[in-house]
Amino acid sequence: MESYILEMKNISKQFPGVKALDNVNFRVKKGEIHCLVGENGAGKSTLMKVLSGVYPHGSYQGDIVLNGAVQKFNGISDSEEAGIAIIYQELALIPEMTIFDNIFLGHEIKKGMVIDENETIQRASEVLRKVRVNIHPSTKIKDLGVGNQQLVEIAKALSKNVKLLILDEPTAALNEDDSLNLLKLIKELKQQGVTSIMISHKLKEVISIADTITVLRDGKTICSLDAIKAPVSENEIIKNMVGREIDNIYPKRPEPQIGDVCLEVRNWNAYDPQKGRKILHNVNINVRKGEIVGISGLMGAGRTELALSIFGNPRGYKLQGDLIIKGKKRAFHHPSEAIKAGVAYVTEDRKGDGLILIQDIKRNITLANLKALAKLGVINDNEEVKVANEYKASINIKAPTVEQTVGNLSGGNQQKVSVAKWLFADPDILILDEPTRGIDVGAKYEIYTIMNKLVEQGMSIIMISSDLLEVLGMSDRIYVVAEGKVTGEIKASEASEEKIMEMATV
Repeated sequence: MESYILEMKNISKQFPGVKALDNVNFRVKKGEIHCLVGENGAGKSTLMKVLSGVYPHGSYQGDIVLNGAVQKFNGISDSEEAGIAIIYQELALIPEMTIFDNIFLGHEIKKGMVIDENETIQRASEVLRKVRVNIHPSTKIKDLGVGNQQLVEIAKALSKNVKLLILDEPTAALNEDDSLNLLKLIKELKQQGVTSIMISHKLKEVISIADTITVLRDGKTICSLDAIKAPVSENEIIKNMVGREIDNIYPKRPEPQIGDVCLEVRNWNAYDPQKGRKILHNVNINVRKGEIVGISGLMGAGRTELALSIFGNPRGYKLQGDLIIKGKKRAFHHPSEAIKAGVAYVTEDRKGDGLILIQDIKRNITLANLKALAKLGVINDNEEVKVANEYKASINIKAPTVEQTVGNLSGGNQQKVSVAKWLFADPDILILDEPTRGIDVGAKYEIYTIMNKLVEQGMSIIMISSDLLEVLGMSDRIYVVAEGKVTGEIKASEASEEKIMEMATV
C-alpha cells in the first residue's frame, strides 16, 4: 500500500465571480518529487495557498490530511509548524539584510532575550552547505544573483525542518545553469527525505525531475501520471492541460509578405551612467514590414537595454548612432514620442512595469491611448468599456468582465492585457520582450497566434526571448547579442540552437 504524506480531498475554493477550485483531489507520496502542471488560471497556486495556510481553514471546502491527520491551518505559521514550506516565484527575502538574518527571520535563535548572532551564523552556514552555497552568511541578499537568492530561500525552508517543500515556478527567473543546479538540489533533497511539490510551466524540466505529474484544468483534477512506471511525454501533458492536441506549439502562418525596412538602428551605442559602463556597442539591426525578428542572447547580454534605448530611452542612457523609423531619422526623448511614431514596447516585467495591478482590465487596456477615448479632456466611459470588450473577445482574455481587477488574473491573461494595451495604441512596430515568460503552453499558443495575425496585417515585430525554441519557431530572422554587441544575424530557416549558442557565447 502506498504511503502518502499528503492528501487533499474534495478541495473547493471560490472568489467573487470565479470558482478557482472545484472538488480537487491531490495526493503526494512520501519522499517523491511531485509536479503540478496546468494552464494559467487552472488553480495550481490557489491549491498550494490552501495547503500552506495562506487561505485559512474555513475559507475553502474539503480536507487537508497530512501524515494521516486532518489539518486546520489558520495561517502560514501553522503549516510551517507542521513541516510545510512554500517558496514563491517572487522571492520573500529582504535585500538589505544579511543571508543569516533572512534565513532565521521569524524564528530567531536567541540567548535569553538577545539574538545569538554567532550561533545564527553557524547554523546558517550548515543549511547553506546543504544547498551548496559557498558564500559567507553575513553577505547581504542584494549582493547575490537570482540563482543564489533562490537557494537561500530553500535554505530558509530547511532551517525550519521542512518535510514538504512547495516550489512555485522556481526556475522562472533563472538562467539555464542556475535552473539545472536547482533541479539537481531538489533531487538531492529527495535523498535526504524531503518531499517536494513543484509547479512549473517548463515541461522539459517537469519530465526530467518528476516522479508523479498531476494536471489541473479549470480548477479540476484531470489526472495523475506515474512517471516512474512509464515515461511521460510533453504531448501527453499538453493534451491533458489544454483538453486537446496541439500538433505544433508554434502555429504556422502563410508565406510571409515582407515589405520595406520600417525600423533600423545604425552604429547604435549606449552608455549607462548609473552602472558607469557602456552597455551597447555599434549595434546594427533592422526590421521590415510584416516580419518577426527574433533577438536572442544570454541574460545580461543587452537585449532589454537595446529595446528600451529604442523606445524613448526611459532609463536615461547616453546614446549615439542613428535611429531610423520609416525612412526618417528620429531621436526619442520619452516613450510618449516613440508611441506617437508608431513604436510600442511590451515589457518583460508585466507586474512591475507593464500593468497597474490594482486597476481593472478596461483601464489597463486603454492606458496607453486615452486621447482616443477623450473629448474635451473627458473620457467616454461607454466607449472605454466597448473597446475593452472588443480586445477581451479578440485575444481571448479569460475574465468574467472587463471590470475584473488585473491583479486577480492568471499570468497568461495578464500578458494578454499587456499586449492589448499596446495594440490599442495602434503601433506599426511592436517590441515584445519575453512575451511568454511564466505562462503556460496553451496561453503561449494564443500569444503566438496573435503575433502571426499582426504581422499578416502588416505590423512589424521585434521579439526578445531567452527561449531558443521560441526564437527558432516564431522568427523570420534572428539577431544574436552578446555583451552588448550583435554577434550574428541569421535566417530562422538556416538557424539551430547550436548556431545561436555559439554566437551568444563568443
